[in-house]
Amino acid sequence: QVQLVETGGGLVEAGGSLRLSCSASGRIESRYVMGWFRQAPGKEREFVVAIAWSGISTFYPESVKGRFTISRDNVKNTVYLQMNSLKVEDTAVYYCAAKVVWPISTDYSDYDYWGQGTQVTVSS
Repeated sequence: QVQLVETGGGLVEAGGSLRLSCSASGRIESRYVMGWFRQAPGKEREFVVAIAWSGISTFYPESVKGRFTISRDNVKNTVYLQMNSLKVEDTAVYYCAAKVVWPISTDYSDYDYWGQGTQVTVSS
């Protein structure tokens, strides 16, 4: 059983930055995919970005490309989401997720493990 814990959320003004961290228990195998999703009240869970644990590939949708950066530290078993130039529409609960089968997917139902989420609120 994989345990994921997100930290780093908070309140920030538009244009500001936050860095989220997701710490995973045990050793994450190189075939795993680590992703970030977000969900605002009344909306579907939305894909943000993902990275292959091997580091060989990443995927950024246009909504976050150029503003968000995903990275991982396989010594610390941690994945990070650096969020810059935040917008009000980025406000959501952000979830870290793990997918045990390659390849990267944007569908939340394809992911096997989830953290509890961390709230990101962007004020205007």
